[in-house]
Amino acid sequence: PPSNKLTPIPHIPKRYLATMASKKSKKTMESINSRLGLVMKSGKYVLGYKQTLKTLRAGSAWLIIIAKNCPPLKRSEIEYYAMLASTGVHHYTGNNIELGTACGKYFRVSCLSITNPGDSDIIMPKDEAKRE
Repeated sequence: PPSNKLTPIPHIPKRYLATMASKKSKKTMESINSRLGLVMKSGKYVLGYKQTLKTLRAGSAWLIIIAKNCPPLKRSEIEYYAMLASTGVHHYTGNNIELGTACGKYFRVSCLSITNPGDSDIIMPKDEAKRE
């Protein structure tokens, strides 16, 4: 006879959970890479730590992108300047080599500042309304 016991939910192995999470992060990374490519073609940007700080001080930065392995002191300084300038900061999930490749460059890029997004929708609509 059928029992009134509830059947247990089968356990999902951790390796499947990891692939589900990585697929989502992979998709968002592809999205940011394609948007970044469009900025490189149609917008204006500066690469590097010193130039990024200059755009933040001048108030011309729309968005800052920082690589995962950017040194903590530089990262915190950029975040502080961005907070003062009320500029958005995106923490890129890849390292500086991958960020350089996403920008279409053959060198490493630890951080970059987007001064004009061009045809890309990399800047959120609320940020754009704040700018105008």
